[in-house]
Amino acid sequence: MKPYTNKDPIRLVLADVDGTLVTQEKVLTAKAKAAVAKLREAGVAFAITSGRPPGGMRGVIKDLSLTTVVAGFNGGVYVTPRLDPIVMRDLPKDAAARALELITEHALAAWLYTDTVWYVQDPKGPHVDRESWTVGFGPEVTSDYSPYIGQTAKIVGVSNNHEAVAACEKVVQEELGHLVSAARSQPYYLDVTHPAANKGSVVDFLSAVYLIPTSSIATIGDMPNDVLMFEKSGMSIAMGNASESVQAEANFVTHTNEEEGFGLAMEKFVLGQ
Repeated sequence: MKPYTNKDPIRLVLADVDGTLVTQEKVLTAKAKAAVAKLREAGVAFAITSGRPPGGMRGVIKDLSLTTVVAGFNGGVYVTPRLDPIVMRDLPKDAAARALELITEHALAAWLYTDTVWYVQDPKGPHVDRESWTVGFGPEVTSDYSPYIGQTAKIVGVSNNHEAVAACEKVVQEELGHLVSAARSQPYYLDVTHPAANKGSVVDFLSAVYLIPTSSIATIGDMPNDVLMFEKSGMSIAMGNASESVQAEANFVTHTNEEEGFGLAMEKFVLGQ
């Protein structure tokens, strides 16, 4: 873990959703809801960011009565809590096309998201059912992604071969790193988004919108793509279910998302600061 030397009070908490705010079964527990309510009572704002499309966070937004800007696609799309678009960051056309080629070369299934529609080529492919359940809507099926390349918010490479996903991540970063942001949001998902669409940029965006210095923002997450927001924020908290390498990048480590780690972290590290 990294030492916590920040002297500024925390005024905003930015949380990842899957693996952090919700359980493995995508449940927002009563303790998690209560923790967000306690933050509000203490005058601390609360915001969420996720690799999910904005529409896939509708339930969380409603259950927490969120009033803050929501960052979908890891900062590829910013929307109001009513899902009205504020900022869209689509992938450069050529980079999107090349990313799809590299994903296919590594034998990963490719998904394509515009800001509102999710496209797949194989509706029976790996994790399609789980993603449908997670985001609350199903995909459109197409054999050809080319008509949507110019309006791509996110591309996902999907495989149960975690080594292949990691290898593809490395190649996409090496070849397209100056044109895209590529990071695993799960061991089986490689998210490819606009270069400014990463969770570190979400911290900067919220800091500018709410006029809160980044040193007064706390972040909490569980995956390698959350480390970018850890690096930008005054306080960083890793979940107990995060890998050791992710935990090493945070100031604090809480329990897992199955053991009320989010609620505990809010009470112990944010409200107890």
